[in-house]
Amino acid sequence: MKKLAFVAALSAALAGPVHAFGLDNLLSAGSDLVKSATLSDGEVQAMAAESSKVMDKQNKVAPAGSAYAKRLSKIVQGLNSEDGLKLNFKVYQNPEVNAFAMADGTVRVYSGLLDKMTDDEVRYVIGHEIGHVKLGHTKKAIQVAYASSAARKAAAGSGNAVAASLSESELGDFAEQVLHAQFSQSQESDSDSYSVDFLKRHSYSLQAAPSALRKLAALYGNERSLMSSHPAPGDRADKVEKLISK
Repeated sequence: MKKLAFVAALSAALAGPVHAFGLDNLLSAGSDLVKSATLSDGEVQAMAAESSKVMDKQNKVAPAGSAYAKRLSKIVQGLNSEDGLKLNFKVYQNPEVNAFAMADGTVRVYSGLLDKMTDDEVRYVIGHEIGHVKLGHTKKAIQVAYASSAARKAAAGSGNAVAASLSESELGDFAEQVLHAQFSQSQESDSDSYSVDFLKRHSYSLQAAPSALRKLAALYGNERSLMSSHPAPGDRADKVEKLISK
């Protein structure tokens, strides 16, 4: 899948007449596509940090003294780092039932999630999102998004006004691509397992894992949860219940 993504991005960069692109732009795009496969953890974290700044500007962040911010602060009290990852938390005032974590330790929880979930259920979701980071799923998403942005950079060099405009907002678009990354069923299952261990390590309620997933199934059906990248919450709840009963 990763190789196909790189090929697709390169094809996009080379679409149209060859003379529409400068050699430097094509070489730069090819170099970036290759580099995307070997991004270091430090580079991934730096890109995540810049992306999170853009996301914070694009979203309404709940003020520190607000009810939402105070509640999240209570939920994550003492959770300054996890598995070597230094964490920072904020609430986005957005009705979506959503949350995400990034490779630099950014964790953002949407007010819609806080409205629907108990404190322990929010902790399960946070653990699940951190799991995507610690298990390397987010890094792979960044690699794919980086490859795609490289293709757009080459297109911008053609003088195409639309492509140039995309290039100027590349970082914001890059952040959106990472946020809406499609994770596989196995990745979701692995992140669920990570979150169960996360709940155990911090002596949080283990029952919060299946209850959060069943709540998402009730909200969205058994085909999606949080976003389309989180499939079949009811089925995942069954697996998690078996896991915590061991």
